[in-house]
Amino acid sequence: MHYQTVLKILGVLLIIFSVTHLTPLLVSYIYNDGNSLPFMVSFSVTLLTGLLIWAPVRNCKRDLRYRDGFLVVVLFWTVLASFGALPFVFSSQYSLSITNAFFESMSGLSTTGATILTNLDSLPESTLYYRQQLQWLGGMGIVVLAVAIMPMLGIGGMQLYRAETPGPMKDSKLTPRITESAKALWYIYLGLTVMCCAAYWVAGMSLFDAICHAFSTVAIGGFSTHDASIGFFDNSAIEIIAMFFMLLASANFSLHFIAWRDRSFKPYRRDSEYRFFLLILLLAAIVLVGALIAQEIYADQSQALRKGLFHVISVVTTTGYTSGGFAWWPGALPVMLILLSFMGGCAGSTAGGMKVMRVQMMYKQGRKEIVRLIHPNAVLSIKSGNQVISDQIISTVTAFFSMYILCYAVTGFALSAVGLDWVTAFSASAACLNNLGPGLGEVALNYAEINDAAKWILSFAMLLGRLELFTLLVLFTATFWKD
Repeated sequence: MHYQTVLKILGVLLIIFSVTHLTPLLVSYIYNDGNSLPFMVSFSVTLLTGLLIWAPVRNCKRDLRYRDGFLVVVLFWTVLASFGALPFVFSSQYSLSITNAFFESMSGLSTTGATILTNLDSLPESTLYYRQQLQWLGGMGIVVLAVAIMPMLGIGGMQLYRAETPGPMKDSKLTPRITESAKALWYIYLGLTVMCCAAYWVAGMSLFDAICHAFSTVAIGGFSTHDASIGFFDNSAIEIIAMFFMLLASANFSLHFIAWRDRSFKPYRRDSEYRFFLLILLLAAIVLVGALIAQEIYADQSQALRKGLFHVISVVTTTGYTSGGFAWWPGALPVMLILLSFMGGCAGSTAGGMKVMRVQMMYKQGRKEIVRLIHPNAVLSIKSGNQVISDQIISTVTAFFSMYILCYAVTGFALSAVGLDWVTAFSASAACLNNLGPGLGEVALNYAEINDAAKWILSFAMLLGRLELFTLLVLFTATFWKD
């Protein structure tokens, strides 16, 4: 393990992250909300810490090894959440404990959207903006951004890219060079954010709300500047825009790259994963809207269609926006939505969950085994589009699926052990592991009322879900630490 290289990268990344405290500081000055001091102090502390870590090892020239990349990613997300919590701790306008501040910061960076803050409409604009910015930075992964500039520091970035990029097929790159791939991802990400912001603004949001909600929509985050979330605006055009960009952000970003490069929509139609994703959404929407209409939950069918379709897309993509909430719906409808969030979006997207490709592979593997019962000697293969999926990838996906369910169960039981009721415990476990946000029971609206032990457990679950299990769990094995 090259610890000096790890410390050098960690110091550089903290220095980069310190700069992000300056934008909410600017927002504070623009709106004169009296909340500038926390961001000034946070910027200074983060920058100084980064310099102190980087300076002693700045002349280290060792290459970054593959296992070093995992350690950097996990350390950085943990340290980043800690330093990201500083503005919440230092603010005198609202009192947050270290536990609550860390939970809010981790929720933002992991794009979970689970919040302990209430009365959002009365919070300073700088704080509201900062929460949204945390999600935007976490959406694509600030590590990928850093990869784009690491060659200038003499540090190779492929190990970080492999450790950070979500999805089961991490070796695929948009361009031949890793730096260009990272830049391409961020250009696409920034472009979608600008378009989403402009659309929200035209639809009736204020410029401030448009920027903030564009951040959380493209990041599949779900934080809002209002307690009522998207429901605050009660605007069907805004909900349609949100649904459109949630669907775009849930697609593999390589599809956006190829579509832009070829000036064609064919990549979206040809991609079997995205087609499967849209099919599941369509079937879920038909069932949910049909149930809402049949049970007369809303006054008219058009409202049932609007609310049902919005919540299906919001929950399945793991964004977590609400327009009136879904926890109060009768029967199994809320449970169905929570279960659908386990799938999440496509591999290579900003969504959480297990990813559509893994679910699709598990489905094809199950179908393959059924056919094998009838034709024991048949030579069968699993394909994704025209590509044959190797047995090694199938084995990895199966292992991931098993570990994911195990982590969900262990987290749920742990939450029950620290005092949460069963509905709250297991819905919160799913909501945080899937990076969804809203759950059921006590966490349907926010996480303010649960105890500190539960918040630390859920913070770990958010990190586990954001790094897709293995990147984090590998650090708990003895083999990882052996030279």
